[in-house]
Amino acid sequence: MLIKSVEHNQVLDMMYLSKSGQVSKRRVRVLLVGDVSFRAYCYLRGSKRTFTIDNVLALVPVITKESMVI
Repeated sequence: MLIKSVEHNQVLDMMYLSKSGQVSKRRVRVLLVGDVSFRAYCYLRGSKRTFTIDNVLALVPVITKESMVI
C-alpha cells in the first residue's frame, strides 16, 4: 500500500506505534519507501517525518469525493 500511495500521490490515514509505545493517528502523504522505513509528509506535525514500517498498525486511503459542477 505504501508504494501504491506514492505512485498515485494518495493521502493515507495511519495508526502508528511510536518507540515510546504511544499510539497515534496521523494523516500522511508518502514520499519515499525504503526497506525498513518510509519518508512522508505528516499533516499532524506539519513536516516531513521518517516512520518505521514495522510500527505501522493500520493504513487506510483517504477518499475525497468530488462534487459535480453543472
